[in-house]
Amino acid sequence: MRKNIVLLLAVLNFHYAISTDPEIEAEELKARDFIQFLNKKTAENANKASLAHWAYASNITDANLQNQLAVDAEVAKEDKQYWLETIKFNWKTFTDYDLKRQFKKYSKLGTSALPEEKLNRLNKIISDMQKIYSTAKICAYDDPEKCNLALEPELTNILANSQNADELKHVWLEWRKAVGPHCRKLFEEYVDLSNEAARLNNYTDNGENWLDSYEDPQIKQQIESLWEQMKPLYLQIHAYVRFQLRKKYGDIVSEKGPIPAHLLGNMWSQTWRNVAKFTLPYPEKKDEDLTEELRKQNYTVEKIFRTSEDFFKSINLTEMPEIFWERSILEKPKDREIVCHASAWDFFDGKDFRIKQCTEVTIEHFKTAHHEMGHIEYYLQYKNQPVKYRRGANSGFHEAVGDLISLSVQSRKHLRKLGLLKSETDDPENTLNNLFQIGLDKITFLPFGYLMDLWRWDVFSGKVTPDNYNCKWWELREKYQGIEPPINRSEADFDPAAKYHIVASVPYIRYFVSFVIQFQFHRAVCEKAGQYVPNDPSKPLYECDIYQNTEAGNALKKMLQLGSSRPWPDAIEVLTGQRTMDASGLLEYFKPLQTWLEAENKKNGVFIGWETSTKGKNVMIK
Repeated sequence: MRKNIVLLLAVLNFHYAISTDPEIEAEELKARDFIQFLNKKTAENANKASLAHWAYASNITDANLQNQLAVDAEVAKEDKQYWLETIKFNWKTFTDYDLKRQFKKYSKLGTSALPEEKLNRLNKIISDMQKIYSTAKICAYDDPEKCNLALEPELTNILANSQNADELKHVWLEWRKAVGPHCRKLFEEYVDLSNEAARLNNYTDNGENWLDSYEDPQIKQQIESLWEQMKPLYLQIHAYVRFQLRKKYGDIVSEKGPIPAHLLGNMWSQTWRNVAKFTLPYPEKKDEDLTEELRKQNYTVEKIFRTSEDFFKSINLTEMPEIFWERSILEKPKDREIVCHASAWDFFDGKDFRIKQCTEVTIEHFKTAHHEMGHIEYYLQYKNQPVKYRRGANSGFHEAVGDLISLSVQSRKHLRKLGLLKSETDDPENTLNNLFQIGLDKITFLPFGYLMDLWRWDVFSGKVTPDNYNCKWWELREKYQGIEPPINRSEADFDPAAKYHIVASVPYIRYFVSFVIQFQFHRAVCEKAGQYVPNDPSKPLYECDIYQNTEAGNALKKMLQLGSSRPWPDAIEVLTGQRTMDASGLLEYFKPLQTWLEAENKKNGVFIGWETSTKGKNVMIK
């Protein structure tokens, strides 16, 4: 490999010597050829690494792990050699914007800046934590001999469907016992090594490293401002749900305190749709069971994904390549352990794109399929960009694109087009029930999406230290979400590790950003489709469906094709005409729901906000 670089530089010097173009500075001329070579090598290495990671994630064995670590080490060594050549160029003086931008991206080496032994250790730690998470099992509440319950699908289904508070508490606690304590020491070491890598890339800590991709020194303040803009809406839905849960479960739920985390239908209390069955604004308005309807109409897992593909094709985006159908894993294999967390994969060769998802025939997985395929669609649109531009304009863009499509897919209008909803029209009460259920997915997620990285930023900066990891975690969950653990927690526990993105080292603020900008995108494409007209009650934003509208699709395509070749304000402007992230689209979408919640909470004399949790006060620090 070193011989390749020497040969390349000799060719570049020769090229420079015979160049007769006086307008191109000598170094830029050499740099253009070098970046072309570097893009080719980087794509090859990314492909090699992705194949190794896929092999392990789709078959968790020690042999596959060792192969993944070996490939990562080999790629890191090559990347470091190319980086050493890259930083010899005085790229900050380049006049060519695109060339300068590519060099800037290549000038950050990432974790490969670590010495080889430490890099191998960091990769091993992350893989070990992922294995603990992905292979953890617990025993059943009513059968202590049955100890093969995994997160997907068993625990997820229990939390979604059981209304036995003791069973919910058991599942919540046992999952955290099965994962947290086993990851804690590994996580402490992971923090140290991640920070060391960040400092080698000229960041103060890994939190600053993660935020650098936003290319905005004020990004934290922007995100805080967005949260403050949406907080009043969250407080209303929180107060209403707590009131309804108290009616359901009695004194387990206090009148004015945080909500017990195990009662919200989700392992992490990040979305609350599963409590809709007993919290709907108009419970007497029984809606059709969409999961039951999918099964009644003989939907298979493949049919779910083909239906998703049809949506993208209908708006003039790209169909899935044949290799996608051949190599994706769309159902949980029975013969091996895999990482079930749904994910979309780009193999950096312009041809190979896959989804890995333990799909079941449910309406939730129907929406997830559209979300994951949204990632694939983004990959397809920017596949011809230089390799460093093959990513979202910022990390939130990728997450927003799939959810943008889901906003149309879950509209009543679209569900009727698919024949999944049999009723011909909606009355105002049905409409509000539907909006409320979407709010239980979208509004309730916002503080969780925010606090995940608030906690990690403070961990990386040293503000939160290992002796108060869990305490600070619950301080944030109470402060922003207004939830509390079902029993007192201590520093013997490590509850953050119960969430995949913590152990897998995946930044999370992208999801908060995506939940804001997806509505901003939705408003833009709906206006282009003529499906939404501001201040026209006959065309509200929440009823928009862009299915089969190529004008909306073509507008979206222009933004997607940019990848990260321009800063995100340029990309968002292409679609929306705005250069900042704006929560007004989300607030417009949920405006009828917020108006109803405010009136209903006032009528019931419901306390807005929450008093300090007694459990929070008793968290022990050892």
